[in-house]
Amino acid sequence: MTLTGPSASAATQPRPRLLSPAYAATTIGMFALVAFAAFEATAVTTVMPTVARELHGIDLYALSFAAPLASGVVGMVAAGARADRRGPVGPLLVALVLFALGLVVCGTAPSMEVLVAGRVLQGLGGGAITVCLYVVVGLVFPAVLQPAVFASFAAAWVLPSLFGPALAAFVAHAVGWRWVFLGVVALVAASTLLIVPALRGLRVRDGGSETPRSRLVWAVIGAVAVLALELVGSRTGTVALLAVAAGAVVVLSLRRMLPAGALVARRGLPAVIGTRGLLSASFFCAEAYIVFVLQDRWGLSAGRAGLALTAVGLVWAGASQVQSRLGQRVSDVTAMRWGTALVLAGTAALTLVVVTDGAPVLAMAAYVVAGAGMGFGYPRTGVAMLAASSDADRGFNSSALSIADSLGGALSLALSGVVFGVATRADVDPFVSVFVLATAVAVLGVVTASRTARP
Repeated sequence: MTLTGPSASAATQPRPRLLSPAYAATTIGMFALVAFAAFEATAVTTVMPTVARELHGIDLYALSFAAPLASGVVGMVAAGARADRRGPVGPLLVALVLFALGLVVCGTAPSMEVLVAGRVLQGLGGGAITVCLYVVVGLVFPAVLQPAVFASFAAAWVLPSLFGPALAAFVAHAVGWRWVFLGVVALVAASTLLIVPALRGLRVRDGGSETPRSRLVWAVIGAVAVLALELVGSRTGTVALLAVAAGAVVVLSLRRMLPAGALVARRGLPAVIGTRGLLSASFFCAEAYIVFVLQDRWGLSAGRAGLALTAVGLVWAGASQVQSRLGQRVSDVTAMRWGTALVLAGTAALTLVVVTDGAPVLAMAAYVVAGAGMGFGYPRTGVAMLAASSDADRGFNSSALSIADSLGGALSLALSGVVFGVATRADVDPFVSVFVLATAVAVLGVVTASRTARP
């Protein structure tokens, strides 16, 4: 391709850098925002067993993880629609306020119910932040720097896995678990100040075509139904039957927001979307309980149990690099099949270790195997989705992939809460029951991944 005009002159200029004076503050601020959100995710997983016991809310343990995933879908859809019409500045600032407010509510929560409400606010803000930051990248950074920005986002998710669990355990022990939430508020505010200059340079758009509201409506319906499923499913008597209705509503909302055939693993793109959702559903169901079971079953401290999260973060990143370097030598279909198979192997092995009351290091190792599967197969779902998309449906399919990811995880976590409660009342090992659920979902993932080849 021959460059002419401004493009030709630009090609002769020195290559811009992320940390050059024009972009340094914005780069650092965005990296910090993503890193602090990632830290919060790993930190909460580490301390949540302690929080649930102190607030007498074990029955809402799973909901504390499902809530931000479910509400995050609403935040993504709402922020994306608003950013398309008016630009990302307004939605991003609102998202940051919601995220910080959610942290404050969680950090001052007098009960588990209030903490779950705070987690809903966190999810709304967190989901919107992700979308808005992607839009800001497209508007602020030149195309040549955008891959590097997204690579920094990936690094921002990996780094907290190294120190997040240990730091969260230390903070909880030294000054109390509430500061795991409250301490992040000031850090988020400082990061926001770094990106404010770049935001000031973005103009407010004049509007444009009205985004269909049906997608937002179905996102709200789906999120509410997921939360209702866990709440009513944990009850006894006829009220629990309402969980069936809530589950049906979740399925209906997913049908409205995903490509046709995604829920039945139709070959090609629908199965790719389904694979992404099932990978998240299985892995995050196990992740929510790995620290819990290590503390409850083997008596490990929060810091030692959190080492499982550190290990899986490193292995996930390493496996992701491996699949990236292999490139086309391993097809997307093969990568997704291997990824789902490793997640199945890891969750099944974890279940076996808990059933046999094996060594805690074996439970950690099994969980790490599942993390390797996520690192190897998870990125290829995005690559396969883009390869199967055209200019006419790329945006819809990208959104569908994120929705399947978040709602898939939220739905499995809600179901895990129901299973945990029913098993406890039936005097059955609740951890085994939850990990059996994660394994069953992983089986569905393997089956769905086998159908991802385009017909």
